Amino acid sequence: MTAEAAFRYLCDPRNRPEWQSSLRSVEVPADEEPHLGQAWRETTSVGVRPHMETTELVPFRVWTERGTWRGVSATLTLHFTDVTGGCRVQADGTVEGRGAWAVPAVAAGLLGSAAIAADLRKAGRIIARRRDDG
Repeated sequence: MTAEAAFRYLCDPRNRPEWQSSLRSVEVPADEEPHLGQAWRETTSVGVRPHMETTELVPFRVWTERGTWRGVSATLTLHFTDVTGGCRVQADGTVEGRGAWAVPAVAAGLLGSAAIAADLRKAGRIIARRRDDG
């Protein structure tokens, strides 16, 4: 898979419930293409409903989202690089909390790294399967 294919799939919020294990649904217009400033709402498996926004979009290279919910904010940046035989996607993220949300935010950040890595592996399998089927 190329960085372009990975980028197109991963930066589209409509695809998120298919590969992100913590999501039940995403609310975004069905015909809205990904763009800088795109906003959507997610519903997680534990009932959290963060407001999400694309804050950086450099086609086929970098995509950043920011999510906020109550006193917690999280940022995830995906870096896409073509490599021999495919592409590499590097994820960098932070989770911050204010007041009573500070400790839960730290815990979420610590647990999030392993979940993000597993979700990206799942996304890679989905993209590869689509390439092979199509």
